[in-house]
Amino acid sequence: MDARTPLRLARRLLLLAALAALAVWAWPRLPDAARAPWHMARLAWQDAPAYLPVPVHGVAVRRLADTWGAARSGGRKHEGIDIFAARGTPVLSATEGVVTRIGGNSLGGQVVWVMGPGRQMHYYAHLDGYADIRRGQLVAPGDVLGFVGNTGNAGGTPPHLHYGIYAAGGALNPYPLLTAPRPDAPDLARSPARTPIRDDAADGSR
Repeated sequence: MDARTPLRLARRLLLLAALAALAVWAWPRLPDAARAPWHMARLAWQDAPAYLPVPVHGVAVRRLADTWGAARSGGRKHEGIDIFAARGTPVLSATEGVVTRIGGNSLGGQVVWVMGPGRQMHYYAHLDGYADIRRGQLVAPGDVLGFVGNTGNAGGTPPHLHYGIYAAGGALNPYPLLTAPRPDAPDLARSPARTPIRDDAADGSR
């Protein structure tokens, strides 16, 4: 055996250890957009949730009503659930996920999209404003995304969150998931808001 072989091996191990330490140090300092693909790939491999907490602070399950499939303007069917609460009530992420869009559209008004486990897309609409969130951000269950309002085509109706879930096969009814037994899950509707919030609405360009 070459006498230099153990020295070379030691140098390689030292280099690998240094690279690993650098990666551990750098990972939390990377911008959210750089880490988002990793988190999205990890979430895609997870199972979709079998139950979900109510994504509006302070709203109990017993107050929910199943309006899935109800008639809407233009011959549309309601693809979600409307959760009524006072204007400005925090809207909470129902799952761990990555914020994929913050913006607006004519129907939903100010909206937030979050990709959660199982590649399901969670849609939070009619918001009165946004929390201090950004595209590509990893959020945890209970993190504040925005605030209840009636923007978009909900103008003239009482403030509420339109919450929708979309999978590869199309829209899913959130009501059975929100009312399913969840013995080990925290009740996010009664837990304090976790993320710092702000009063001004984002411009939707992020």
